[in-house]
Amino acid sequence: MGVDITVLVADWAHVMDLAPEDRLRVVQESAYADDDPDGGGDVVDGWVWPAAGSERAWLGRYEFPGTLGSYKPHFWAAEGWEKVRGAAGGGVRAPLDEFLEGLIWWGPQADVDAEQVDPGVFPSLEDLWRPGPLIVRSPATVARLRRRWHEAAPGLEGLRVPYAELAGREPGQWVAGFEEFAGLLTGWAEVVDEAEQRGWGLIGLPI
Repeated sequence: MGVDITVLVADWAHVMDLAPEDRLRVVQESAYADDDPDGGGDVVDGWVWPAAGSERAWLGRYEFPGTLGSYKPHFWAAEGWEKVRGAAGGGVRAPLDEFLEGLIWWGPQADVDAEQVDPGVFPSLEDLWRPGPLIVRSPATVARLRRRWHEAAPGLEGLRVPYAELAGREPGQWVAGFEEFAGLLTGWAEVVDEAEQRGWGLIGLPI
């Protein structure tokens, strides 16, 4: 998992108004444009927002603290959940299963990888600039994931002890303890909250 990822919230109406064959190219070019944050965009609490009125005002980028853009912490958080979920009560396990499966976890079926891509947005992925994990979630999916997070969040603290017991450090592991695990999940919750409040979707691109 040496790939990096950029995580965006995007105005879905704008994305879907683009010609289907152009969407992936336009999103990638907009996500990787070099005019932020030094070119007038705002950076607030991990968010990079294009300057108001710019051609890219239909998206925002979230930078997860301490990850340097790497996907490795997300992979290790999914590994941690895999190890600790059996110790989680049903009131936490079911909604957190759905929340993480919708974003970074491969899911409970060992022989079937979960899909994090809603259909009908990008007709082809051949134009991805780099191979790696892709997340494409429509506003409807974002709203569902936000509901699941808010169901799970009150019980998250209850995972502290089992996480320490079951998901200890391994060589190369980026998410070693409960605080890092919970912090990464909280970052995803912030992304989902921001997108849902705007009625936008969520896109994660390998970089």
